[in-house]
Amino acid sequence: MPGSGTGTGEAAELRAALLRMRRASGLPVAFGGLLPDPRELRISELSGTTTRSLQGLAVTLGNGLGGKTIALGRPLAVTDYGASRVISHEYDGAVAAEGLRSVLAVPVVVRRRVRGVLYGALRHPTALGDRPVSAAVEAARELEHRLVLRDEADRLLSTCRQPTAGDPAAWEEVREAHGELRALAQRVTDPLLRQELLAACGRLAAASLASAAPPDAGARSVPLSAREIDVLACVAGGDTNAAAGERLGVRPETVKSYLRSAMRKLGTHTRLEAVVAARRAGLLP
Repeated sequence: MPGSGTGTGEAAELRAALLRMRRASGLPVAFGGLLPDPRELRISELSGTTTRSLQGLAVTLGNGLGGKTIALGRPLAVTDYGASRVISHEYDGAVAAEGLRSVLAVPVVVRRRVRGVLYGALRHPTALGDRPVSAAVEAARELEHRLVLRDEADRLLSTCRQPTAGDPAAWEEVREAHGELRALAQRVTDPLLRQELLAACGRLAAASLASAAPPDAGARSVPLSAREIDVLACVAGGDTNAAAGERLGVRPETVKSYLRSAMRKLGTHTRLEAVVAARRAGLLP
């Protein structure tokens, strides 16, 4: 993911997807990679292999099983890779060195663009049934979802990196991004990325506080929970309880309960007062 230094995070997501695919499909070998550009796949992750022949292999658009999968944007499989007449054979040497025969390739498609390919393979020629194909497709869909979350995190972090204290319109955009960041953090499974998102939220609140009037020192120490801050961030953006619940993945009644608790701790009586108090306390931008 460009711009946020999460290449390592994407690699971890890819490794996890390959492990999920192996467990669910029963295929002993899995490997894959992401596309550094739309016309080339670089195989970067191996699972269950016995050699390094596939490591770093550059698969170009249309070539081999993976290249054809990229070009067509759909899963493909061959019963015997070396003997197949439906693919080209630029990569036979690397595949044969690993002893692979039956091979499956599934594209990882994010926003209509192929971002990677997951491969599963057997060391003997056989037609792959529904189970391995379904498992590989499911693993690819899960990886797609995780990559979408990373892309969204990158977009929001980019918005938040340059807040402009003197521009009210810019701060409104930053405040909206802050609410989206807090909601997104709850859906991210990567603890390092979640920590980065929440740290960015903290920096935004601190930057806003520094640009405003001196804060109320007593309000500053109010111990709101993370969920209470999440709810206030949604309220600050104009969300109803129902909208906030949908964004945070909880029921509207739960949102109402968190809001009441936050208002009690802040010593306020209305939603607006709670948001203003949270901003004065440096909890919201």
